[in-house]
This record gives sequence, structure tokens and C-alpha cells, in this order.
Amino acid sequence: MKVFQISQSDISGGAARAAYRIHHALRDLDLNSKMIVERATAGDWTVTAPQKIWPRTKSMASRLLSDQFTRLVGPESVAMHSPAMVPSNKSKQLNNSDADLIHLHWLNGEMFSIADIGRIRKPVLWTLHDMWAFCGAEHYSQDLRWQSGYTAANRPGSEAGFDLNRWTWSRKQKHWQTPMQIVTPSHWLANIARESALMKHWPVAVIPNPIDTDIWKPMDKSIARALLNLPADIPILLFGSIGGTLDPRKGFDLLLDAMQHLRSQIAGLELLLFGQLTPENPPALGFPLHYTGHLHDDLSLRALYCAADALVIPSRQDNLPNTGVESLACGTPVIAFDSGGLGDIVEHKSTGYLASAFDTVDLASGISWVLENNGDDTLSLNARQKAIKEFDNRVITRKYLEIYEKVLAI
Repeated sequence: MKVFQISQSDISGGAARAAYRIHHALRDLDLNSKMIVERATAGDWTVTAPQKIWPRTKSMASRLLSDQFTRLVGPESVAMHSPAMVPSNKSKQLNNSDADLIHLHWLNGEMFSIADIGRIRKPVLWTLHDMWAFCGAEHYSQDLRWQSGYTAANRPGSEAGFDLNRWTWSRKQKHWQTPMQIVTPSHWLANIARESALMKHWPVAVIPNPIDTDIWKPMDKSIARALLNLPADIPILLFGSIGGTLDPRKGFDLLLDAMQHLRSQIAGLELLLFGQLTPENPPALGFPLHYTGHLHDDLSLRALYCAADALVIPSRQDNLPNTGVESLACGTPVIAFDSGGLGDIVEHKSTGYLASAFDTVDLASGISWVLENNGDDTLSLNARQKAIKEFDNRVITRKYLEIYEKVLAI
């Protein structure tokens, strides 16, 4: 069996890293998996990206054209909207290849137009890393237009002018006539895909993102803190995401509010932030903040998780963030809101604390509870065992092999 993994990038961003891990977990089983991306940064010979000047130039022009079009007619956030309108010959290349199966991941509308995706004639499986596939141009939606279909009647009153999301969704409806096998990393994303007007009759399965628990594993906390030059004997809370505190969907403002409720309650508490350099005006929380910037290698990230007493994920909307899975594998409990796919990571008062959605008082209570109740490392042991049982490479690859065989048998 030869499988092509199609992703915007190999390791730039959470979705890319998830796809890259799937690719290599399958290769470890001697499956013939090849990864095809627009931008490769890992230096991996098993990953193919455009090498010639013209394909790279065309890809860049496609992205710039889509971004400019979105700025002119669409919502404010260009980064979170992909009209996927510029055609390419990539579907023809795939159809003429020796691949047995095409495994799509996060595409961002730059690699393939919507029509291109519909022209793939090989068996297709698509792992969704956000909501884009069944929404309009948006990667995450704050309304329910995806549920009933995008019409003029259900357009938010705050929008005006050209309806980019309706136009994009209508093109998906037109070009995607043959249902594809959908995989989602979380039950939350699977459930809303099944409720969507576009995919309600498509097959949907849940397979979490994998992690190599032989690499991502606990290390001595004192050693981890020494490596990162962190204080040895105080409680440390960890927060991180691509873009750090800048993405409102990641809920850093909610964490700040929760931290105000903890003032003077937890002696010596410090907050460790990764994914962002120290800003010009750091927030004044009344306790120390440490900014690590971007950590790209697994060893540094592993040390970061192991140095912390808990990871907090205050997201308003999230699928199955890699940070949560990595934290569990390192034996670090996770505190999160009961929102999106975070319930697949956090078992309440077993592997961490699941606070009522967006209740910052409850989030603060969860931080206190975890820090007070992990003295015997029970939460840490539970976290590690959950990672091994549910997210380990060997568990996830078996599930993907089963669904690959199912798709090829159709």
C-alpha cells in the first residue's frame, strides 16, 4: 500500500506536526507513506516540496492572491479564512501517480482549489484539523451556518457586502459530489461534521493525533527546571500556542482573568509561556512571567512540559491540541475548559481538571485543585497512562491501517 500524505507544511503549525507524526508513525510500521507539502522545513527526505522556481512562485502567488481577495471582500481575519479559489494541476498529478490512497490534511486553500479537491479520482481519506472542510472560508466558525447551509437569510447581521463564506461553501457543495472518508482527531469535531449540511451523509470516524510515548515521556522535574533556568521549588503553570497570547481563540485573556482570582492564594506561583517572545508591555499579573519564545525541537519542549506542574489550555475553540497530548505523555496534568475537543484530553480530576466552559472562577479553582492534589503524583501517573493507552503511535497506526483498508475496499 502506498499512501500520499498531503499537507500545507511538514512541521510548521500544530496541524502540520500532527500530519507529520501520522506519516512517520506509519513509516515505522513499514507502510510506504510519502508526504507532499508546499513548504518543507524539517529537512526530511521522506517529505517532498516544490523544488523548481516556477511551482514555488506559483504557490506564493496563489497565497498572495487569495489573501488579497479575502482582504477586499471578506471578514477581517485573513489568516483564518481560505477561499481556496486558485486552480492548480495537483489533482491531475495525484491521479497520474502510483499512490493507492490520498490522505489529505490541513490544506489552507493554497495547495488545492475547492474544484481541485473534487477532481481527485484516487481513493481519498481526509483528516480534519479544524472546521474548514464543512464551513465556508472560515477555519473556525462562531455561528451555525455550517449546520443548515450558507444562505442570505442566516448571514450574521454584523457582515455586509460580498458573502465570501457563502460563495466558498457553495463551491464546496458543487464540486464535492462524492463523499470522502472523514477522520477527526476529536469527538467534538466528528459530531459537528456529522451535523453539517455538507457532510451529514459522509462517513466520519474519530482517530486522535498520535504521539511517540517512547520520546515524549517524563523526566526529573529538577533536571528540567535546571535545563531551562527556572526556579526549583515554586509552582509553575504552563501556557502555550503558536502565536502565544495573540490568538483570541486560544483564550489567554480568560487565563489572565482566572489568574486574578489566584492572587495571594498560591504562594510563589509563576506562569511560563511558550510560543511567543517577551512583548514590549507584558501584562501585570502580580507574579512572575517567563517567556520562552518558539521552541522547535522535541527535547526542549519535553523539558518544558516536565518543568511545569500543570499545563492550562483556556481555549474558546480547539480540536485536539498537540500541547495537551504532549503534556499528558510527559506526565503533566492539564487544566482546560470543557469546550471543543478538550474533553478527549482531560478526564476531570483524573488527568487534570475540566472547568465549566469559559467560567474563569472555575478555571482558577481547577488550577488550585491540581496544584494541591498532585503531591503523590497520581494525576501525573494517570496522565501518562492515558497518553499510552489512547494516543500512542502504535494505537493510532492500527486504527489508520484499518480505515485505509476500508477506504480501499470501497
